Amino acid sequence: MVPRWAWRRAFDLPAEQPLETATVTGRGEVERELSLPYRGQRLRGDDLRRRLDAWVAAGVIEPSCAEAVGAVAANPDWLDLRDQKIVVLGAGAEMGPLPSVLRWGGDVVAVDLPRPDIWQRLLRTTHRHGGRLHLPVRPGTAADDAALAAHAGADLLHHLPQAAAWLRGLDGRLVLGNYVYADGATNVRVATAVDALTVHLGRHRPDVALAFLATPTDVYAVPADAVAHAERGYAARGALRRSLRVLSGGRLLHRNYPPHADPGLNDSLVPQQGPNYALAKRLQRWRAAVARDAGTTVSFTVAPPTRTRSVLRNRALAAAYAGAHRFGIEVFEPATSNTLMAAVLVHDLRTQGGPRQPHPWQDEAYAAAHGGLWRVPYAPRSALGLAVLLGLGGARA
Repeated sequence: MVPRWAWRRAFDLPAEQPLETATVTGRGEVERELSLPYRGQRLRGDDLRRRLDAWVAAGVIEPSCAEAVGAVAANPDWLDLRDQKIVVLGAGAEMGPLPSVLRWGGDVVAVDLPRPDIWQRLLRTTHRHGGRLHLPVRPGTAADDAALAAHAGADLLHHLPQAAAWLRGLDGRLVLGNYVYADGATNVRVATAVDALTVHLGRHRPDVALAFLATPTDVYAVPADAVAHAERGYAARGALRRSLRVLSGGRLLHRNYPPHADPGLNDSLVPQQGPNYALAKRLQRWRAAVARDAGTTVSFTVAPPTRTRSVLRNRALAAAYAGAHRFGIEVFEPATSNTLMAAVLVHDLRTQGGPRQPHPWQDEAYAAAHGGLWRVPYAPRSALGLAVLLGLGGARA
């Protein structure tokens, strides 16, 4: 976490030219029914519930995730988010809730770098849906799309006080969603800037809610039910496991948990993602735990493995994802992931952060959509090499 003196000094820097707000209203219809894009279809109603049940049975999501999404499907009025503004830090991210909130007619406050290609894409998305996009622009910017794309953006790394002042001045309740990502050490720097912004806004706007998407490739405590699920699968695959372990000299296919662990410790950390990625995501976990303990409404959800552009740039990860289904792990398409996670966000906002849990690890486990990493028979890294080999052909395709 950022030391208190450090983040306060960051906001004492000389004032910059203030940002103004441009608002763009979409031209599409507002949807008032939860639907989920999945393998070329749009699932709703009974089809959606059957898919959630199938994921639970396969160990792809936790039962609490299905319950949370099912509650949103059963209460379509929850999707009307016009009573608050969803701030999407990293608005261009593939995993963020921006498309879903706009589809449901809500208000999105978009924050991303001053890069015209990002804003052109966001404006096209806005026009397809029925919500409103609020974006930071330089003073005097014309209202047409070309001008907005050329002059929109707020750089959290280099102009944090300017972005903070703009966010402080917005009307209505804010939900501060952290979806930022950068490569290498810049990821930690941006994560630190966002953490400072989170604390700063909390001091000035005590009603602010927080939203985070946690990576599935980390280390988590998991409930005994997930351990038992993994143990059943381990026992059922004895012959194959023994053969591969002998051939590999004991390096492959270790059991995921010690028998009867409660809670179990799931280690799905992927070294290829690097220490900067791990630290940046850990900062979010710490901030979520501290804020929740202080009484802030927090939506913190473990998101599924997803074929995002940043993942597919890493050849080893792309191959592992292509072969992961051989081990019971489902890798999601971005549209499925971001819609599913947006539905969990709606649930958390309508239930003041979801049910209170006795311990922080249980808050993190609630509604997790880990893709199966918590419930597969084998410790994920002990199967990673095989997944890469099996997926190389698919990754090349």
